[in-house]
Amino acid sequence: MTDFAEFQSVVELRRYSLRDGRRDELIELFEREFVETQEACGMHLFGLFREPAEPDRFVWLRGFRDMESRRTALESFYHGPVWREHGPAANETMIDASDVLLLRPSGPGFPAPGGEPGSRVVATVCHPLGPVKEFSKYFADSVAPALREAGVDTFGHFETEPAENTFPRLPVRENETVFVWFSKSAEDTEAHREVLDRTDAGLSGELERPPQRLELTPTQRSLLR
Repeated sequence: MTDFAEFQSVVELRRYSLRDGRRDELIELFEREFVETQEACGMHLFGLFREPAEPDRFVWLRGFRDMESRRTALESFYHGPVWREHGPAANETMIDASDVLLLRPSGPGFPAPGGEPGSRVVATVCHPLGPVKEFSKYFADSVAPALREAGVDTFGHFETEPAENTFPRLPVRENETVFVWFSKSAEDTEAHREVLDRTDAGLSGELERPPQRLELTPTQRSLLR
């Protein structure tokens, strides 16, 4: 099995806007044609998700060893035969694929595969007022322990990767600095949401704007769940 840690030096959080009613079509195509073939080119897919509150959104996570290997892996895949054959059908389902955060580790990474089939993964995107490194330390030292005491374990702490996008054919969100953290919710989603609401309120003085929270349900082939 691929070492999760090996591919977490650079991570993309990708959120696509799709044409009405075509999410399941894209997921079926994606899981059939684009998982093993991307990984064979030198990247790793951590998670594939539906966003229940947004029926025309598809969210996924992929990682790379570093920025240079990201460039070569993406060139290999997007200039290769699989994307040439199936890419037009995938693109036909999409309205926009540019909502992409390019990230690097800022604390604990993604855990090994596993989790309950009905679980949800929550990604929270924060725009710190001050330096992201200071916010990351504050989150790790103060916020994460308080969340743990409230029954919510965090994982996957990341911050903006400031390096130039080495594959400009795929745009990423630029001119913003974020801190992104993940948590899991099993059956009691509402209790989890209430804890996160209190956390967001407590962080309001540290952030430029309210956090963006993505509540995600893993697809059948998602490793993160």
